[in-house]
Amino acid sequence: MLDLFPETENPVEIIPARKLAAQVAALYVAPSDHFETRAVDELRLGFNGIDGDFHAGATRRSGGREPWYPRGTEMRNERQLAIVAQRMGIADIKPEWIGANLLIEGLPHLSMLPSGTLLFFKGGVTIKVDAQNGPCRIAGRSVAENAGMADHEGGALLFPKAAKRLRGLVAWVERPGRITTGEEISVRVPEQWIYRA
Repeated sequence: MLDLFPETENPVEIIPARKLAAQVAALYVAPSDHFETRAVDELRLGFNGIDGDFHAGATRRSGGREPWYPRGTEMRNERQLAIVAQRMGIADIKPEWIGANLLIEGLPHLSMLPSGTLLFFKGGVTIKVDAQNGPCRIAGRSVAENAGMADHEGGALLFPKAAKRLRGLVAWVERPGRITTGEEISVRVPEQWIYRA
């Protein structure tokens, strides 16, 4: 049996909760039938995500990121919001190309925010980070096509490697309401523990 917490001289280190500040740089919504997004001035969020957005809904179908379920299994939709960065060696990657809904400035290493982080928007909305958004070939193909890469399939395959841990976050709505461009965000990173062997 694996002992996850063996006795050692070095106890578990607790990193206290901390608060950060950020701002909404841009907002995007995807038509209900398409992955790519377009810029908007505001987002209206309910408990099922962004009203009318491609990723909205209380549930979704499993895919390649959930190998523990057969493809197409209905499961909770924790992928309602995505925030993105890039590292592909092309001139530009626009958030719309990869289906981003929310672009935040003022939070370095945004993709590394841990699960459970709360984002409190000044207007009253609260979203809770579920996990990092794993990069996929669908987003990669969109980048390759929009950036004018000669090899679309090569770009689709390159993106998951280049964007690992830089693809942004997935989150769900804890408190619904309206988000506007330029809105201030108070970020609460939860207490975390580190085991040092």
